Amino acid sequence: MAITALPPDADADIARVTEALAMITPRWNVRILLALSGPPLRYSELAAKVSWLQSGQLHPKLKALCDAGLVERTEHTARHVTYGHTERATALLPILPMIVTWAEDHLEKADRPLPAIEQIEDSLTLLTRRHAAAILWVLKSRKEVSGRVLARIVMPSSDWTNIYPPLRQLVADGLADTEGNGQPYRLSAAGDALGPVLGTLSAWSAGQPLDQAARHPVWGQPQAKSAPRPWISSQSRPAPAALPPARAVGSSPAWHHRDLFSHAAGRPTAAIPAGGPRR
Repeated sequence: MAITALPPDADADIARVTEALAMITPRWNVRILLALSGPPLRYSELAAKVSWLQSGQLHPKLKALCDAGLVERTEHTARHVTYGHTERATALLPILPMIVTWAEDHLEKADRPLPAIEQIEDSLTLLTRRHAAAILWVLKSRKEVSGRVLARIVMPSSDWTNIYPPLRQLVADGLADTEGNGQPYRLSAAGDALGPVLGTLSAWSAGQPLDQAARHPVWGQPQAKSAPRPWISSQSRPAPAALPPARAVGSSPAWHHRDLFSHAAGRPTAAIPAGGPRR
């Protein structure tokens, strides 16, 4: 069933990207996927890598990731079970450095250097706001659009004034701009720069090679082909030696748990709360 008044292809595209974001955004999911980026691990080995999770928290997270098709549970014997990435999860990994690159340019700088994993979590928080994906799609397609018209497209079966809470949130998050009440809305520079990330997520969620992002009908801009910046969380610090740039789907990224969680001080902090990002 259609979720917006957009053409069916665009509606399906937004639904797939929204579902993909829902798989990876829940708390700790990305950290668990990164911890599993090497050889398959036994439960106890994985638990040691994500030791901040309290007893009983890891198992339901693993089950959800298995149900989403991102983690594979292999039962070798009754007492020997391992967990590892599926091909879908391996194909997802090159998108994560792209998110960090965007965050470095467009999220508000924190008071302390942030590891890459926190940059990812903060960015995903913004993209999973209610109706965010659909609004971003329309703003990119239409350039400028009034709130009333946007409401008819994004939430056609709802009262049109319901568009304003998510719109105000996107403005507060720095992804959309307006000149004031009654004025049209448009993407901000930060929102427009999400093109490579959203285009690549679209390709991944549709089961296509990631390089198809450059041909995306909405987000396929030349900037999607630009070389990724070094993956660091502060320009004043050297880049982690083992972190590669984004790769094609066919290669296997050499993710290293110790590098991805570098600069973290003790127990990881949660992603930013609702109400305002780092910009």
